Amino acid sequence: MKKILAIFLAFVCVLSLAACGNKEPMEEKKNEDSSSPEIHQESTEKNEEARVIVDGSGRKVELPEKIDGAVCVGVGALRYASYVGAADRMVGVEDYEKEQSLSRLYNFVNYDSFKDLPAIGTNGEPFVEEIIKAKPQVIILSAFAKQDPDDLAKKTNIPVVQVPGSDTTLDEKAYETIRILGQVFAQEKRADELTEYLKGIQKDLDQRTGAIPEEKKPSCYVGGVSFKGQHGFEGTEAKYGPFELIHAKNLANQSKEEGAFNIDVEQVLTWDPDFIFLDFNGKDLITKNYESQPDFYQAFTAVKEGRIFSQISFRSYASNLETALADAYFGGKMMFPEEFKDIDVEEKTGEIFTQLLGSNPYPNLKEAGYEFRPIQLGK
Repeated sequence: MKKILAIFLAFVCVLSLAACGNKEPMEEKKNEDSSSPEIHQESTEKNEEARVIVDGSGRKVELPEKIDGAVCVGVGALRYASYVGAADRMVGVEDYEKEQSLSRLYNFVNYDSFKDLPAIGTNGEPFVEEIIKAKPQVIILSAFAKQDPDDLAKKTNIPVVQVPGSDTTLDEKAYETIRILGQVFAQEKRADELTEYLKGIQKDLDQRTGAIPEEKKPSCYVGGVSFKGQHGFEGTEAKYGPFELIHAKNLANQSKEEGAFNIDVEQVLTWDPDFIFLDFNGKDLITKNYESQPDFYQAFTAVKEGRIFSQISFRSYASNLETALADAYFGGKMMFPEEFKDIDVEEKTGEIFTQLLGSNPYPNLKEAGYEFRPIQLGK
């Protein structure tokens, strides 16, 4: 019996050792099986890092959660990206932006960020190969660029977000562009704050001048307005953006033209506006013309009585909001002094510039001779 019992116990030990030997591979298999959900989870998380936004043309565009590199193509795209605080995320700019310019203040204040970047386009025409080399995560395409966003996305294999842009002052397209770019760059808070500020400006200007009866408003004319190049006194604009905001009696609105155009200057003399404003972009041409025919200009009541003032050029590669709004306050101060008696134009200009650009380049404009002031022709 003892011998049988010993054999039985030995047999039990062998079975136990076999079971113990199989335990580790079983655990390994269990660990391998349990790793599958982790792999699936990581894949899910990776997918969740992408997000979808709807752009200005109604297209659904999938973007990375965070955009660290972008390029902007076309009128206004880089300007509005700068407004929402994304100027330092550019990995390429249009060749137009590689020269510093006071006529585009977003360029002036961000020039150090732009100057050494590769040129990825010109005047709304993308350089496809250069964009691919720059490796942006997104292309911001202005609707003014006349490029098909889907075609550009296919050529570059890079997501393209189209924005409406704006060629006037504060219209819905301007606000929509700010909103979309706030989403693209995860700058929603900045976009909301900027929108609130701009709507506050719009409301303030409207409340100051909206109730003034038309017959009590002085008439005005804006000359030297740029469009497709510089123009002299004949260059003007119907629905001139800054003065639309203050409900000014712009005589160019009486024409049948839309936007900027050349007017018959004899018609302006017939109107004999109460106030004349001159865009600095056209001032040199106007001064030269004044020297050849001073009697024409001296026939204007506004010239004889010293009611001729400057406007800082706001249209360069479409409308620059900060300059246009400052122009509106200066025009309001000159034509409606009672309604704007609490406004210090230079102080308000600095506030607007700082809100939109992050700094105040008005002293630089003044130093270059572009400031809000009375103008004496021939000097």
